[in-house]
Amino acid sequence: MGSPKKNVSIDAPPHAVCIPFPAQGHINPMLKLAKILHYRGFHVTFVNTEFNHRRLLRSRGSAAFDGLDRFRFETIPDGLPPSDADATQDMRALCDSTRKHCLASFKRLLSELNKAASAGDGGGGVAPPPPPPVSCVVSDAIMSFTLDASDEIGIPNVLLWTASACGFVGYLHYRQLLQKGIAPLKDASYLTNGYMETQVDWIPGMEGIPLKYLPSFFATTDPNDLMFNFALEQIERSRNASALIFNTFDKLEQEVLRSLFPTFPPIYTIGPLHLLKVQETGLESLQSNLWKEETDCLEWLNQKEPDSVVYVNFGSITVITPHQLAEFAWGLASSNKNFLWVIRPDLVMGNSAILPQEFVDETKERGLLASWCLQEKVLKHPSVGGFLTHCGWNSTLESLTSGVPMICWPFFAEQQTNCWFSCNKWGVGLEISSVVTRSEIERLVGELMDGEKGKEMKKRALEWKKLTEEATEDEIGEAYLNLEDMINKVLLNYKEKTN
Repeated sequence: MGSPKKNVSIDAPPHAVCIPFPAQGHINPMLKLAKILHYRGFHVTFVNTEFNHRRLLRSRGSAAFDGLDRFRFETIPDGLPPSDADATQDMRALCDSTRKHCLASFKRLLSELNKAASAGDGGGGVAPPPPPPVSCVVSDAIMSFTLDASDEIGIPNVLLWTASACGFVGYLHYRQLLQKGIAPLKDASYLTNGYMETQVDWIPGMEGIPLKYLPSFFATTDPNDLMFNFALEQIERSRNASALIFNTFDKLEQEVLRSLFPTFPPIYTIGPLHLLKVQETGLESLQSNLWKEETDCLEWLNQKEPDSVVYVNFGSITVITPHQLAEFAWGLASSNKNFLWVIRPDLVMGNSAILPQEFVDETKERGLLASWCLQEKVLKHPSVGGFLTHCGWNSTLESLTSGVPMICWPFFAEQQTNCWFSCNKWGVGLEISSVVTRSEIERLVGELMDGEKGKEMKKRALEWKKLTEEATEDEIGEAYLNLEDMINKVLLNYKEKTN
């Protein structure tokens, strides 16, 4: 490793450069962590891609990032063709491009930040004070190119895994899937002939999991599949990090976490991140939604009875067919339950998400459609009794921390694994079959909201809610203590060496 710079003032605060993978579900937890570090005294530089920074400016307003003390935003290009679309970029292209093209830009940014630190304010006190030298990097675990940049200048690099620990372990065993001849699949018929129901008994903490619930990228017939090999590479490179941090808590994923300890860098569980208390000063305006939220959702919920509303949101990446949209719609209509349904403009493949007028007319008294919302606040609202979700990790954690049981319809990646754990390990989920039908949606909504199984799931969800609160209790919860330990032993290591 390179030597740390010697001209660091002992009075300079630590400077963390935080860089998420450029998708909504990754930006959210990274920004929460960055704000926590700021509260702990760090100067923070938060790095978005140019594309997503433009989206944030549109959704939050041009003044959203002005006048923030010790918290600055920088950008790097993502390497993709220029676009001003208000939509999530293609994940395959984004994974390939960040891996190939972002290292040089990130190294250049670190160099520019350190040059600015060395130059002084250059303006007789008129210009804003320069940032202190960069002392650590906090990077998304699937932006592992940052390890090369931090290694070059000799600073710690902690990787934040924004998904579940069970998902991480699923990806970790991709190498064994190759060695056992399970991946890639022999031919496409293996997806439909029952083969994917085969149970796996050799993954610690996941014994008995059917193949179809492992992270989905292995289910390809192409040995050179981009996403399969990207996942392999990123997980294996994470062994070179200074530490790994997971947005989870020990009691939720204890068995799978335990399997990682012997062969990985120090692991710190610091979740659920969104529950960690921060006495914010000046950062109240900092939010990370790439779509503009519709605040009337909460006003609408205020008019509904407790536990009477089904909240429906498939996250920021899932896309569905027009047929699936119609089946979900008429299933919700037939359930006769109140529902709040978030329908992104880019939710439907190749089409605008337009619902039949007769559906809108039939459900206008008990249904509300929105393009985006403040999900944490929605799930905590007493009127929400169930969540129809894609099983993204942020959504799963937010549901657990709110005591809200789920109907699960995973889309891709480790969402399948989250679904299996929610339904089979944590007792808080009902799964939709892969072929969506209105009759099944009606049945599952009825079971979730009124059935005996739904009542048991609600009880379990409330138990998990209590455990998440204990894990994040200020000053004594495991997440709080693990975070302090990680800061002192890893992120401040560079500062200690220079004092």
